Amino acid sequence: QVQLVESGGGLVQPGGSLRLSCTASGLTFRDYDMGWFRQAPGKEREGVSCINWSGGSTYYADSVKGRFTISRDNAKNTLYLQMNSLKPEDTAMYYCAAGVQVGDDYCSGSRDTNWGQGTQVTVSS
Repeated sequence: QVQLVESGGGLVQPGGSLRLSCTASGLTFRDYDMGWFRQAPGKEREGVSCINWSGGSTYYADSVKGRFTISRDNAKNTLYLQMNSLKPEDTAMYYCAAGVQVGDDYCSGSRDTNWGQGTQVTVSS
C-alpha cells in the first residue's frame, strides 16, 4: 500500500521560508515521477512543481518560479519543496503526489496518481 506523508507546513510571515518533505513507502520511489500540488479554499488544485524520477527534469508553475525549489533523495525515499519569499497567495493545503505526468511545460496528476494527506501552509502577518 502506497503511503505519502507530508511534513513541514505551518504559519509563516510574508517573505519567510518553509521546507516541505514527503516521505514515501510502499513503492519503488526511484521509479516514480513526483510532484507537489496545492489547493486553496474555493480554488481548484494546481500543480506547483514536479520532478522526474532521476531529478533531471523539473517543472515549476509560473507563480512560484525563482522562489520554490523541488528536489528528491531517492536513497531516502523523500521528496522536498524549498519555499522562499513566501507570499499570502501561497496559502493553501500542499499535497505530495507519486506517479505524476511531468514535462517542460506541464505537471499533472492522473487516475493512477497516489496522493498524500496534505500539509497546510499559511502565509500571514
